[in-house]
Parts: sequence; C-alpha cells; structure tokens
Amino acid sequence: MLEGILPEGDLFLVGVHVSDTAVKPKVTIMADGDQGISIDQCASISRRLAKRIEEQQGEEFSYVLEVTSPGIDQPLTSPRQYQRNVGRKLKLKMADGSEKVGLLNEVSENGILLTEESKGKNKKLAAEPTSISFNDIVKANIVISFK
Repeated sequence: MLEGILPEGDLFLVGVHVSDTAVKPKVTIMADGDQGISIDQCASISRRLAKRIEEQQGEEFSYVLEVTSPGIDQPLTSPRQYQRNVGRKLKLKMADGSEKVGLLNEVSENGILLTEESKGKNKKLAAEPTSISFNDIVKANIVISFK
C-alpha cells in the first residue's frame, strides 16, 4: 500500500507499525530522507496513505494514522540512514554481544567502515578503520554529544 506514495525521490521508508487494537488500530509510518524530512512531506505522505486506506477499506474504517520521522534516539535500520550519518559517532551492539563506539567513516551496500574510539587514557590515538557487515550489527544508534 505504501509503494509509490513517497512524494520525492530522496525520501524512503524506515518502518511501519500497526497496533493490535481491533477497535481503532494505530498505523505509524516512519519515513526519512537523504536530506531529512519536513513536516510538509510527512503531511503529504499521510494524505496519500489515508486516501489509499479509504479506497481499500472504505470510509467507515476507523483508524489513527501517524507519519513521522525517526528521532535522533531511534536506531538506524537502513543503509540510507547510515549514509546520512557519515562523520557522526555511533554506538553499535554487535551480534556477538559486544559493543563498539566510533566514527562512521563510510557506508557500502554490505556494511560500514568504523574508526573505533580508544579505550585508554589517551583517546587521541588513531585507530585503523574496521569494516563491519550489516549482518553483524544488532542495533546502531547515533551518539548524541552536547559539546
């Protein structure tokens, strides 16, 4: 149902969640863009999707529709989200249970290149970038800095 409703070519779908409530289900769509996403773009997606839902389910179908952008605290789920955040610091939870924190240098179709932070006293030591497969990443979040 979502195919073709993103108004601009630089926008992409991040996630869809439909609540279990039978009375009035809530449909939450998370979208993003290579340059971010505006409120107007979210509203446009919402109008287009509401029209499609109405066409398929009828006007009497009751639901709540929310179209939003992923917040800075939301995990990265798409290679395009990683690409948008090149140069930022990430915290990764790995499939083996370990965690890595470092600078996102590069993104390929199969994974990322990350320069990990040193854990010693002198964090100025330059580490070699490490290639990490998307398959090895369980969760990736942007590290928010207030410096």
